[in-house]
Amino acid sequence: MENHGFIRVAAAIPEVRVADCAFNAAQINRLIEKAYSEGVQAVCFPELSLTAYTCADLFLQKQLTQNAEQALVQLLQDTKDIPVCFIVGAPVEHNSKLYNCAVVCLQGQILGIVPKVFLPNYAEFYEKRWFEAYSLQTPVTAINYANQQTPFGTNILFELADYLTVAVEVCEDVWSVVPPSSYHAMAGANLIFNLSASDELIGKQQYVKSLLSQQSARCQAAYVYAAAGFGESTTDLVYAGNAYVYENGKLLAEAQRFQYHEQLIFSEIDTELLTAERKKNTTFIARPVPENYHLVRATIKGDRKGRPYGLTRTIHPAPFVPSMAQYNESCDEIFSIQVAGLAKRLVHTQSKTLIIGVSGGLDSTLALLVCAKTVDKLGLPRQTIVGVTMPGFGTTGRTYTNALQLMKSLGIQTKEISIVPACEQHFKDIGHDPNIHDITFENTQARERTQILMDLSNQMNGMVIGTGDLSELALGWATYNGDHMSMYAVNSGIPKTLVRHLVRWVAETQMDDASRATLLDIVDTPVSPELLPTASDGSMTQFTEDVVGPYELHDFFLFYTLRYGFTPGKILFLAQHAFKAKFDDVTLQKWMQVFYKRFFSQQFKRSCLPDGPKVGSVNLSPRGDWRMPSDASVSGWLGK
Repeated sequence: MENHGFIRVAAAIPEVRVADCAFNAAQINRLIEKAYSEGVQAVCFPELSLTAYTCADLFLQKQLTQNAEQALVQLLQDTKDIPVCFIVGAPVEHNSKLYNCAVVCLQGQILGIVPKVFLPNYAEFYEKRWFEAYSLQTPVTAINYANQQTPFGTNILFELADYLTVAVEVCEDVWSVVPPSSYHAMAGANLIFNLSASDELIGKQQYVKSLLSQQSARCQAAYVYAAAGFGESTTDLVYAGNAYVYENGKLLAEAQRFQYHEQLIFSEIDTELLTAERKKNTTFIARPVPENYHLVRATIKGDRKGRPYGLTRTIHPAPFVPSMAQYNESCDEIFSIQVAGLAKRLVHTQSKTLIIGVSGGLDSTLALLVCAKTVDKLGLPRQTIVGVTMPGFGTTGRTYTNALQLMKSLGIQTKEISIVPACEQHFKDIGHDPNIHDITFENTQARERTQILMDLSNQMNGMVIGTGDLSELALGWATYNGDHMSMYAVNSGIPKTLVRHLVRWVAETQMDDASRATLLDIVDTPVSPELLPTASDGSMTQFTEDVVGPYELHDFFLFYTLRYGFTPGKILFLAQHAFKAKFDDVTLQKWMQVFYKRFFSQQFKRSCLPDGPKVGSVNLSPRGDWRMPSDASVSGWLGK
C-alpha cells in the first residue's frame, strides 16, 4: 500500500529501576515489540534509559557502565529480527571521559552514538559532576562499543529511507540558544529525536511544549521527545513521563503525565509535507551533506505484512477553519485583516462611498459586515456604505427579505434596482429567447448587476466592493466581467467554508438580537447564485453545490493542492480519512475530478483578479501567490 510519505514514529516511556540495567533493557525490549505490533518504524526512549537518569555518583562506578553496555548487547540480540529503529540512552566511555549518549540501533546493529552537547548546571542536578560535554565542532570518530565499531559524535545523520533523515539531540540541547537540531535540520534532517529527563516544576510543562513546538516549526521538521517517568528516583525531584510528537510545530500526540506504568505514544509524520514546506523556504536550499557531518544509510528490513497501516492522526475535514482553541482569536484576526485592507484602499482612493451588491447570501453578507466595520474604524458614518439589492428572475423571498433587514439593521444607504427589465431588453437586443435558461440567461444577470454597481460608483464617487470568495475563484464559479470584477475584493482570500464561520462568529459576538437572527438565517440558507427562475411557490430551484459539488470537499482539495502541492493520490488518501463518515470513495473521486477540471480551465479568470487582502497561507492572487498559465493541461492530474 502506498504510504504517501507517512512514517509512524513513537516515544516510549518505560518503567525503570535505578541502576538495574538488565531490568531496564527488558522493559525497553517489551516496548520495542509493542511498537512493532503497532506499525511503528522508529521509536525513542528517555535519556539514560538503560541505567535510569537518577543514578548520581553511581555513574562513576565502572560496574554501572559495564552493566549498561552488556544490557545493550543483549537488547541488540533480542531485537535483531524486529524491523524497528530504536534510540536508547546510555553512559558511554570514550578517551577516559564519560558521555551522556543516545544510541541509535536497528536490527542488531548500532548505527551511531550521539553524545550530549549541553550539560545542565543546576544545584539540584549537576551533570558536569559525572559527564563530559561534547563539542559540535569535534569531528565524528569511530569507537568500539557493545562489541561493535560505530560512529561517535554529534553531527551524525541517519538516512532510513529516501524521504527520511533522522538526527538526535539530548535533553538540555534543545534548551540552548542555538540547539544542535537547528544545525541538523540545515544539514538535511527532517526528523529529530530528543532523549530527555526533564524534572517537573509548576508551569514547566507548558514551557517545554512551547519550546518543542517552536523548534519543530523553526526547523520545519518532525520532533519526537521522550522524557523519564515512573521508576526514577524521587529523592529530590519528580519525573512525570512527558512525551510528545510534533510536526512543523503542530502537536500530533502526547503522553499522559504522572502515570505509574509504561507508555507508548505514536503518530504518523508526513515527510512530503515537510519537504513541501522546505521547498518554499530558501533557508532549506538543496545542498550536499556538510563536510563536518557523517551520513549513515540504513534500511529497515523485514516483513511488515500484517503490520497496521493507516493514519492514527486526525486529518481535519475543514483545514481552513480555525481550531476551537483559537477560534475567537483567529476569527477576530481574519476579520481585522479584511478591514485593514479595505480601510487602506478607502483612504488612498478618497472614495466617498462604498458600493456593494447585497443579495442576502453568505458572501455579500460578509463583505457588507467588513464594510460596516471599516467605516466604523475610520470614524465615518454608516451612510458611507451604499447597499444595492438587485432582484432578478431567481431571487427568493427569503434572501430578498434577509438582504433588506440586514441593510436596515446596519444603518446604511439602501437602493433597490430590479434587473429584470434591463435583462429582458438585453435578450431582445442580442436575440436570445428568455425561455432558454442557459449560460447566457444566467450571465446576463450577473453582468447587469455588475454594470449597475460600477455605474453607481461613478455617479456617487464610490468604490465597488467585491463579494466573491476564494472557493469561487478556485472553481471559476463567477461570471467573467460580472461578479468576477470589482474595485476591491475583500473576500478573495476567504474560502467558502470559512465565510460561513466568520458570519456566524460576527452574529454571535458583535450583533444585537434582531441582526443576529438575520445573520444566522443567512448562514443556514443554501448557497445559490439565484439566476434561474424560482419554483411556483417562490422557492429556490438552483443550488450551487448540486452543480459544482460540496464546498467542504473543494476547500479540502484546494488547501492541499496549493499549500503543499500534494498529488491527487495523496489528497484522495487524506480525504478518505477526513471524510470517511460522510463520503464514499466514489463520491470523493467524482468531485475531485470536477475540482481539477474546473481549477485548470478557469485560470484565465484568476489571471486578471482585482486587488484583495491575503488572509491565510493559501491565496490565488496572480500578483504573487499563484502564477499559472491559463492554458495548462489538466491531464496529468486526472491520470490521463
